Amino acid sequence: MKIKILLSALALLLAGCATRIGATGAPAKMPETDVAYTVQKDMTYTPAGWPVALQADLWRPAVGGAKPAVLLVHGGGWTGGKRQHMDSIAKRLAGRGYVVMNISYRFAPQYRYPAQIEDAREALHWLRANHEALQVDPQRIAAWGYSAGAHLAALLGAADAVPADRVQAVVAGGIPADFRYYPKSPLIGKLMGTTLADDSAGWTAASPVTRVGRGSPPFFLYHGSWDTTVGDKNAHAMKVALDAAGVANELYILHGLGHIPAFFFDGGAVKAGIAFLDQRMP
Repeated sequence: MKIKILLSALALLLAGCATRIGATGAPAKMPETDVAYTVQKDMTYTPAGWPVALQADLWRPAVGGAKPAVLLVHGGGWTGGKRQHMDSIAKRLAGRGYVVMNISYRFAPQYRYPAQIEDAREALHWLRANHEALQVDPQRIAAWGYSAGAHLAALLGAADAVPADRVQAVVAGGIPADFRYYPKSPLIGKLMGTTLADDSAGWTAASPVTRVGRGSPPFFLYHGSWDTTVGDKNAHAMKVALDAAGVANELYILHGLGHIPAFFFDGGAVKAGIAFLDQRMP
């Protein structure tokens, strides 16, 4: 017990140490948790005939007029996890005045890629199709994910995606940006149903770093410097690709934190990510 307490204290201490690369603009425009909101649980967003009926939780701020929205995508190695893991971020976004759609999606290995990104796109389509009833501005929708969710969120910002499939900003934490770094990854193998050696083109196309281009929206990336599950070289590679394409972006490195601690002890990364959205989707 004492060791757990010490480790938690150390993580909190290290969470205060961060490096921001590419930060621009003014501070956040309004305090967090300033707006009241309601939550609609277990709403089915997939149409009849979809392979699986999928649910989402909808967080709606009590603010009039068309509002920006955020599509939240949870992590879990594409094989598990649950949307409720993103509730803490949903609360902060809704309290800031964003409509939040926190989604579930199909898991590998039962459902191979691209099933997961197809689900995320369907959620985006649902949000846009219902924008009037939800009082959402369809041209101010962002995607936010962590780990496997960051991978899917980033693909919603792919430059080659048609406008209906693309968001206006992306926040990605602990992103596996380049599958080719992990040719023997059992999780990527379950997702893809192939190996890198057998399907180099498929693994490359499923890697967000290869889908960046001038049509991509602004990106906010955050990553733990001690992440041995998804090395921070992924976030750095993503930033290099975004810079090369002339896409506005910021990288927030959490020093001394691994993959899971960087999610639970975000060291200001979530607050900075919300401020980034404030700036990019005013």
